[in-house]
Amino acid sequence: MSDDEEYTSEEEEVVEETREETKPPQTPAEGEGDPEFIKRQDQKRSDLDEQLKEYISEWRKQRAKEEDELKKLKEKQAKRKISRAEEEQKMAQRKKEEEERRVREAEEKKQREIEEKRMRLEEAEKKRQAMLQAMKDKDKKGPNFTIAKKEAGVLGLSSAAMERNKTKEQLEEEKKISLSFRIKPLAIEGFNEGKLREKAQELWELIVKLETEKYDLEERQKRQDYDLKELKERQKQQLRHKALKKGLDPEALTGKYPPKIQVASKYERRVDTRSYDDKKKLFEGGYNTVYAETLEKTWQERQERFMQRTKSKLPKWFGERPGKKAGEPETPEGEEDAKADEDIVEDEDEVEEEVVEEEDEEAEEDEEEEEEEEEEEEEEEEEEEEEEEEEEEEEE
Repeated sequence: MSDDEEYTSEEEEVVEETREETKPPQTPAEGEGDPEFIKRQDQKRSDLDEQLKEYISEWRKQRAKEEDELKKLKEKQAKRKISRAEEEQKMAQRKKEEEERRVREAEEKKQREIEEKRMRLEEAEKKRQAMLQAMKDKDKKGPNFTIAKKEAGVLGLSSAAMERNKTKEQLEEEKKISLSFRIKPLAIEGFNEGKLREKAQELWELIVKLETEKYDLEERQKRQDYDLKELKERQKQQLRHKALKKGLDPEALTGKYPPKIQVASKYERRVDTRSYDDKKKLFEGGYNTVYAETLEKTWQERQERFMQRTKSKLPKWFGERPGKKAGEPETPEGEEDAKADEDIVEDEDEVEEEVVEEEDEEAEEDEEEEEEEEEEEEEEEEEEEEEEEEEEEEEE
């Protein structure tokens, strides 16, 4: 509902109320048939209506003036609000620029201080590295079999003592230097919220990737440690078998160093003038050489005993030869001697066959042992190659 409609309804109510107030009380018997009385009443009503219309017109004019003034005041207030908002916006912009400039100057000052400090730390690190390198070069001078007197460093302290006597602040400073070389600072100056979110997401993905690689490397190291442990155990078992075949103690070849050569009894006190090669040759060959020498010695003894036997001729047979058939001639003289010689040759052949068989068996055993040793050497070479490959992978 608009203002005009409200005003008209109010005016009608006012007119009706005034009419009811000005209307004289009538009696049922008074003035019903008098025309003058009716005329006077109508005249009063018309005068009253004219007066009310004038009041209403004046009131409307006054109301229109008030509405115009109110409208002007509202327009003026709106303009003042707009100008005030513009001034506030300009003031906020100036404050923002001032704050940005202050923050930028503080950041630049901080960066300059950090850069100067980093330069100082780098110079200190370079000097320290040069000093350590010089000390190492001094330590390397001269032959390695002489014991040189330790040179005192700064304040009469060696490099190790200087490292031990460093304070917590110096260690922290060195840690910062090393970290500044390894970790590059983030260039996030002037980044808005979107770019910062992208940078954070990129760093998160990098962290996830590095953690994944770390986990993979740890698992790979665990697997390689287990494989190395298993290979060492297999190598130890092979070395035990090898030591047992050579007639040594089972743990003789499993240590860090080869077994010691016992060249003389611990109860002897005489000086051994033999060279190392002569001592080493005493123990070459092992059980196989000893066994071959024993067989050769046994063969020589048996052959000498056989050649030195007493040769006795068989007695002549007087009478009919056993197994003689009818019509066969008698055995001539010397036939017994020939038969005895044949028997001797047959015995010698049998002995030679036995010796040859023994030598063949020994040769076969030697060949089998050589094949086993070759297989063991091949297995050891394969294991060494695997260990070298694993070490190269670990280094990579």
